[in-house]
Amino acid sequence: MGTVTTMGTGMATDRSGLALLRLQSWLSPAFPVGGFAYSSALEAATHHGIVRNAESLGEWLAALLEKGAFWNDIVLLAEAWNSTSDPERLRTTTELALALAGSSERLAEISQLGGAFVAAARSWPHPLLDSLGSDTPYCIAVGAVAGAHEIPLFQTLVAYLHAVVSQQISAAIRLSVIGQIQGVKLLSDSENMILDLATRGSEASLDDLGSQTIIADIMAMQHEVQHSRLFRS
Repeated sequence: MGTVTTMGTGMATDRSGLALLRLQSWLSPAFPVGGFAYSSALEAATHHGIVRNAESLGEWLAALLEKGAFWNDIVLLAEAWNSTSDPERLRTTTELALALAGSSERLAEISQLGGAFVAAARSWPHPLLDSLGSDTPYCIAVGAVAGAHEIPLFQTLVAYLHAVVSQQISAAIRLSVIGQIQGVKLLSDSENMILDLATRGSEASLDDLGSQTIIADIMAMQHEVQHSRLFRS
């Protein structure tokens, strides 16, 4: 009896470890999706003085994560995760994610990141990948691939949100809004928010979609005509 218990625990640990390894690989800055080229309108917000220091960056992040495009992303990710065995549901969710893009740069960002993710994820073969097109939105690609590989939704959301926050902090450092020490502090301060959002996201449905970040949406549009810039969005 003791032997069976030990083997079961070991198998569960191996499964958990495998999920962690894959999430670390897929959502690492080194994974070839080109995330470093995008700021999700942060560059425009910096240019217009909306984000100018660590405090305003924290407010910008919290707004997008709790009430803006990043919240919608995790709701859509969860829907994609739950749609891996239903091709029609996944297709509809993909179309919805594309339709919710509020600007041409936002549409290009999510499509190009998602397409690159799908291409790179083929190193972990799965039949589902053949149903994901080259313009699959990033959140849909991550959710669908994670679901196909039976990686728990909550852990997927935590890793995805951590990657989103890390990317925004990295962009802010390159824009000279904050330094590296301030960036690390912001990442540390975001932990409780990430865990709370992952919990809410894992229980959310498409009825929970919605955005209240009008200024961020305007900044995404403004960036399209910004003359001097480092980022593609």
